[in-house]
Amino acid sequence: MKWCRFERDGRPSYGIVEGDRITAVDGLPWGEHTTTTATYALAKSKLLIPTVPGTFFCAGINYAEHVRLMAAKRGAEPDYPKRAEIGYRANNALCAHDEPIVKPRESGPNFQYEGELVAVFGKRCRNATKENALDHVFGWTIGNDVSERDWQKSDRTMYRSKNADTFKPMGPWIETDVNLDAMVTTIRLNGKVVDEFKTNNMIFDAPTFIAEVSRYCTIVPGDVMWLGTDLVPVNMTVGDVCEIDITGIGTLRNKVVAEA
Repeated sequence: MKWCRFERDGRPSYGIVEGDRITAVDGLPWGEHTTTTATYALAKSKLLIPTVPGTFFCAGINYAEHVRLMAAKRGAEPDYPKRAEIGYRANNALCAHDEPIVKPRESGPNFQYEGELVAVFGKRCRNATKENALDHVFGWTIGNDVSERDWQKSDRTMYRSKNADTFKPMGPWIETDVNLDAMVTTIRLNGKVVDEFKTNNMIFDAPTFIAEVSRYCTIVPGDVMWLGTDLVPVNMTVGDVCEIDITGIGTLRNKVVAEA
């Protein structure tokens, strides 16, 4: 089932996507809710980010080939992670499907996408095991971990290289019925495929990350966990349209625009 969050009569609402229509729902998908009789054309609806997370978890390095290729690009030996460690991103950076990615005036040419699978939680999670970790996941969506690499290299923190406004597109909706092992992530710039990889070919899979994080941090409904990217992204420029497609979910699309 596809759940979206959309603008309904000037306010945010959840809805169920069926074909080319959205059926409005009162309440939260992972909580008490009522399906209404109101329906809207998907093509004419403004989709919002599918959840506003209380905590925005984000795995940094989680694909072996990505580690190897990025190290080779720097002329260094690959340093693979020894355990599943998580970072955080900021909610101010989130933007929705079809909203613009704003490239700051001061940013350089090394401005890149990162296509990621995103877990959306529907149950409170603390001390989960690998065996029951996915029981806490409501569904899955797509993220684009936009990165300004020169800032990432020079700054002591990632407050602007990863967390500037609009640097974290997420959407277009939440899919509850997926086959993780069958997923392929395909990234296109202006319609041309620039990266493609098996989504679940991770160093640490989603259950491992969820179990590890929940040992120390309580995860609550509506929280999200982004699970990393593979290969080496190429640069995006103003005017580019970036599309990230993950099998069984759909396509997240955003255009890069210059800061006004």
